[in-house]
Amino acid sequence: MSTVDVQRVWKPSVADLWAGRRPLWWTVGPAGELAVLLVHRQCLRRSRYVKGWVGWGPQVPFDAVLVIRQADGSLQRRLIKDVPVRPSHIALLPEARLLIASGRAGKEESGAWSPNAVVFSLESGDQEATFCIGDDIPALVTDREGSIWTAYGDEGIYGGHPESAAGLAGWSADGRATWAPGGRLPDVPLEGCTAATEGDQVWLIWYSGSRRRGTFLTRITPSTGEVNSWPSPVRDPDGFAVRDHRAVLTKRVHNQRSTEVVRAELDGDTWSVTERRKIRVPGRVVMRCGQGRDGLLWLRAGDTWLLIEA
Repeated sequence: MSTVDVQRVWKPSVADLWAGRRPLWWTVGPAGELAVLLVHRQCLRRSRYVKGWVGWGPQVPFDAVLVIRQADGSLQRRLIKDVPVRPSHIALLPEARLLIASGRAGKEESGAWSPNAVVFSLESGDQEATFCIGDDIPALVTDREGSIWTAYGDEGIYGGHPESAAGLAGWSADGRATWAPGGRLPDVPLEGCTAATEGDQVWLIWYSGSRRRGTFLTRITPSTGEVNSWPSPVRDPDGFAVRDHRAVLTKRVHNQRSTEVVRAELDGDTWSVTERRKIRVPGRVVMRCGQGRDGLLWLRAGDTWLLIEA
């Protein structure tokens, strides 16, 4: 019998959808609060070549509504005005702040890297900081202390940005580089897959570009600097959550109403698959569909958010 229990958590209101607001970038905060940025369709253009919600892009600057579903099910709404970047990720920061980051960064005439991240106060709506957190960011997560953790793609790793070149990086909430792998990884990263947190620990999932190419689960303990990595039981997963020695991973069937759910347990130094199921979900699954928090994998399927427990 399958142990894959999928819980439907949230979908945007009919009123928002009828008003022309599209749910786009999203994140889960360290306290289990789901945050989704809704943008009016008048501000958006759709790519002919990119499927799903990730194919919608705004004309900057633009206004948006941030809907936050708290762990108790209550909802909050915040107006975010004049967003100056084209988002790829959002993330919640302590003291009621929101990070909005573009996945790409360019260079200015001076040779400096142009800002691709902005922090907003959710209380005042003001912009508090802008900075660059590297180039080509497929995965981003924030931890309980407000640090930002990023995993980079090949164009960033080989594009000349110093922090992106390492493949993984940690940042302060004001954009200072605070952590780098420093030779403590089992291989050279080529592409980030997804990210998660468990308590005070951060997990970055990535794959390498060497001849023995593999996917790795890297756990970082910011308080001590300890770094541990294991081969992943799933190649290139797009969702990961962990609790103690148990993990759940997902691998999408791109733009289809299904995904593969894999359960694994850590036995000694090896993550071994204990169950593998393909499940139907209520909407099409595309990139940037998963984020793990404290043993719970949040999965986006179309405009519905689901929970799967590790």
